[in-house]
Amino acid sequence: MKCPFCKGPDTQVVDTRESEEGDSIRRRRRCLSCEKRFTTYETVELRMPQVVKQNGMRAEFDEKKLNTSFNRALHKRPVPTKLVDAAIDHVIQSVFALGEREVDSRQIGEMVMKELLKLDKVAYIRFASVYKSFQDVRDFSEAVEAVRKSPVKSKPRVS
Repeated sequence: MKCPFCKGPDTQVVDTRESEEGDSIRRRRRCLSCEKRFTTYETVELRMPQVVKQNGMRAEFDEKKLNTSFNRALHKRPVPTKLVDAAIDHVIQSVFALGEREVDSRQIGEMVMKELLKLDKVAYIRFASVYKSFQDVRDFSEAVEAVRKSPVKSKPRVS
């Protein structure tokens, strides 16, 4: 780390302390050239990848949109909030795990559908009808038949 005073390239860490929350580290440093002391803070920076839409436009990943999608699909369905939050977290962690700077919106949609299928089959059909732009009743019946054949079991309901 360069010294902010003399721009010297060599500094020495004199003291290190973790914040109370544990989300940052405070380091007290001393410049080996000018002997002045200064403080630096170290924090984790997690950046979600850009989302590439179907039309090629790019947008920031928006967790609120993800929440909205789940909430709309699960509206008035008997699924505990705890399970919904876990499913949303799983999608977010899956996006992080891709390790890419950009992710296709289709990939995220598929992740959401996979989680909804585990949570509630009716919510899955609701989401799929919008996501896949169902045009008529045949599209619904094909989706329902695919859900029936699916080996995925719904998660147990918590009262």
